[in-house]
Amino acid sequence: MVSLLPQAAKLGEIALNLLFPQRCIECGQEGALICSSCVTLLPRIMPPLCPRCGRPQPSGILCSSCVSWQAEIDGIRSPFRFVGLVRQAIHQLKYGNLRALAAPLARLLNDYVVTKPVPGEVLVPVPLHRKRLRERGYNQSSLLARELGKLANLPVNDNCLIRQRLAPPQARTSTVEERHKNVADAFVTRDQRLRDKQVVLIDDVATSGATLNACATALKAAGAASVWGLTLAREI
Repeated sequence: MVSLLPQAAKLGEIALNLLFPQRCIECGQEGALICSSCVTLLPRIMPPLCPRCGRPQPSGILCSSCVSWQAEIDGIRSPFRFVGLVRQAIHQLKYGNLRALAAPLARLLNDYVVTKPVPGEVLVPVPLHRKRLRERGYNQSSLLARELGKLANLPVNDNCLIRQRLAPPQARTSTVEERHKNVADAFVTRDQRLRDKQVVLIDDVATSGATLNACATALKAAGAASVWGLTLAREI
């Protein structure tokens, strides 16, 4: 018997949009949370890039920071700079409980990986500590991963990697060294379900890459074949 739940959910969404039409969070135009005109103005990160951290690098080789970085993460890629509308959208998704933004932001991520593929066969969102998850009520990275998984036809594993240690937010640290120390040994895996898998870590924004690298360390200790980071934005 065919389930009517997906169709009912879609009809409910249509009815909700008719009663409360979405408006662009930037310009206010009716129809979408990020309108097509504003999408064209988003601050994109353009190549050449450092092959590891994904920051713009004129030579296209490892940047000076990555040359001395003993990283476990195989690479980090992000379509946008963490400024302007992108910053506003991430803050609304992360702190403003505007969970509906996950779908359009995931579409932007999918558009990016269609043209610039990242090696991977399973998506893993960067987890929150259980205390922070209770406070916020949801993990914005999990929302992004689920929406991207639908578009990219990739499975999402959001319960193998866990955050075992609560630390101050990375934004409160002032140096790269402090960021790495802040998340050292913060993540572990429950089991080895991701052994020999090509993992793509999903997060909203990357700054130093310390959190993604700490996750990659835990995943590779559990046997992951490769770990790439994919974030919507990054600080340059």
